[in-house]
Order: sequence, then structure tokens, then C-alpha cells
Amino acid sequence: MALNARRTRQLLETAAPLLRPEEQVEFSTLAAIGSVSAGKRALTAAVAGVLSAGTVIATVTPRPMYIVLTDRRLLFFDGNRGGRPGDLVLDVPRPYVSATAPKKAFLGLQYVTHLSVAGEEQQLKLTFPVQHRADGPRFTSNLPLTD
Repeated sequence: MALNARRTRQLLETAAPLLRPEEQVEFSTLAAIGSVSAGKRALTAAVAGVLSAGTVIATVTPRPMYIVLTDRRLLFFDGNRGGRPGDLVLDVPRPYVSATAPKKAFLGLQYVTHLSVAGEEQQLKLTFPVQHRADGPRFTSNLPLTD
């Protein structure tokens, strides 16, 4: 399921002032960006358990971001603003980006892909959550594929 109409409108309104003349939006979605190690998850759960005497369970998750793919760039907006798209976090020229083929994850309920940016050693992990999992293959079909 793609973004609903209201969220898409909000995202496009947020992105519009940043678009260059004649730049066209091709795709928009929401994905979790990055990864959290098992050690960090365990440490967070342990600390929360100790501090709350076992009454609170805490977890650490990757950061949600709205993604706007234009004919020229990928724009990443903060997704931690009560659902509304927030500030621009990352702006990457599209010719420098490629993606791995999306793979099913978490019992087939999510799709994961990794973005490579020319000149950068680290890949950026994108996880498309359950409600946006169909966007994973659609998103990567718009980018050149890498191994």
C-alpha cells in the first residue's frame, strides 16, 4: 500500500520548494533507514528493564524517513514528526545511486534493499515496513541494480 492521499500531499508540499525548475517527482514512499545491532537492542532492553523494575520494555528501531524520488535526485525527509514529513535530511543526486535487488524480510512481511552512493563505502539499508512493503520492488525498479 502506497502512502495515503493526505500523506502524499503533505510530502509533496514539503518537497515542492526544494525542487529545481522542471524537476519531476516520480515516486514517494516511507521506509526505515539504517540498522540497529542486536547488541544495542539488548542493551536498551536491559537498561529499560532495570530502570523500570521490569515494568517497561524498550526497543530501538531504525529511523523512519519519507523518500521522494525525482528524475534528478533522491530526497529523504524526517519521518519522526507525528506522521507528517519533517525536514530534509539527505539529498543525493540520482546518477550516483544504485540499489540491491529487494529481498523479503521478517517472514516475508517487509522488503529490504541497500542503496550504494558513488564514492561512499557504506551502503544505506532501507526497510519497507508491512504497510509499504509493495513499494520496495517498485522503488528499486527505478534505480540501477548493484550486487
